[in-house]
Amino acid sequence: MLSVVGTPIGNLDDLSPRALETLRACDLIAAEDTRHSAILLQRYQLRKPLVSLHEHNEARRTEELLGDLRAGKHVALVSDAGLPGICDPGARLVAACHRESLALQVIPGPSALATALAGSGFDGSAFHFGGFLPPKSGGRANALAAAAGRPETTIVYETPHRLLRALEQATLALPDRLVCVARELTKHFEEFPLHGPSAQRRNRAGDRGG
Repeated sequence: MLSVVGTPIGNLDDLSPRALETLRACDLIAAEDTRHSAILLQRYQLRKPLVSLHEHNEARRTEELLGDLRAGKHVALVSDAGLPGICDPGARLVAACHRESLALQVIPGPSALATALAGSGFDGSAFHFGGFLPPKSGGRANALAAAAGRPETTIVYETPHRLLRALEQATLALPDRLVCVARELTKHFEEFPLHGPSAQRRNRAGDRGG
């Protein structure tokens, strides 16, 4: 069986009891970064074989793991944070299991996009998730222009070293929208600062976010 396991996005205490039991029961763990996952295993005193599954070896590793699954092994799939397959490796292996009718289950857990949306105060009844913003300025501008044309909240990821430039572009592309920068999620310095017009009057009815 393949178990897709949600892991903490920051605070290691957020690992669910079901996720912990799954990691205890599995035969091996396929991790985005084995060094990162080793920290989680050490925190919970777990000793399991670790193999890497990341963007550079996903095709080859998927075939190897399929062999383990066909042989009846229980494989747990984890990413560095959150659920595998959501802006992280894992979808290829899950799709392969579907094609071969191999048993799989998803053990839900923390999600950066859901946590950010809940902490923003923006309307969450409908939203668009755009993954990571394009690294080049032109691509970011196009993505932000598309967000400006949507009525619903848009959620995107951005790396720390590109964040300031992305916010500068967002100010131009979304002049009438509030932007929430959710950072350090679940950690000691977690915060959800708002940027944009009427940020000081966030609770006023009619403010548009996202």
